[in-house]
Amino acid sequence: MWDEGADRSLGLPSYATDGAAGADLRANFSDRGEIVLAPGARALVPTGLRLAIPGGWEVQVRPRSGLALKHGIVLPNSPGTIDSDYRGPLGVIVMNAGQAAFVIAHGDRIAQMVAAPVARARFDVVEALPETVRGAGGFGSTGIG
Repeated sequence: MWDEGADRSLGLPSYATDGAAGADLRANFSDRGEIVLAPGARALVPTGLRLAIPGGWEVQVRPRSGLALKHGIVLPNSPGTIDSDYRGPLGVIVMNAGQAAFVIAHGDRIAQMVAAPVARARFDVVEALPETVRGAGGFGSTGIG
């Protein structure tokens, strides 16, 4: 579904190639303008969309690797999750981790979305955990990096 004032000519999310896992999301400003993200700044960028995701599924919103590498444009809550019961506007939280201001113009590809099945866990309290080779080793315990 489209938000009121959305530019429908931008089309629906689409896959750039046959092998792409993520469909590109575009900035869809109701005034057809742009925003300038200063270094360290973040903004909620509208896509003009609302989704009805089937039960048992979610949509993950992920950064575009080219924007991250070339300009430092990241999604600070990556991956963002859109739950199947959410019906509000789809916005993308974008952050400039780069060193220069970055312009996001109406129609720019700003993120990608991936549909994924949801596995729901059951949580139990136990007296002890089963042993593993790794044990309690945490960050960096299995090698460099």
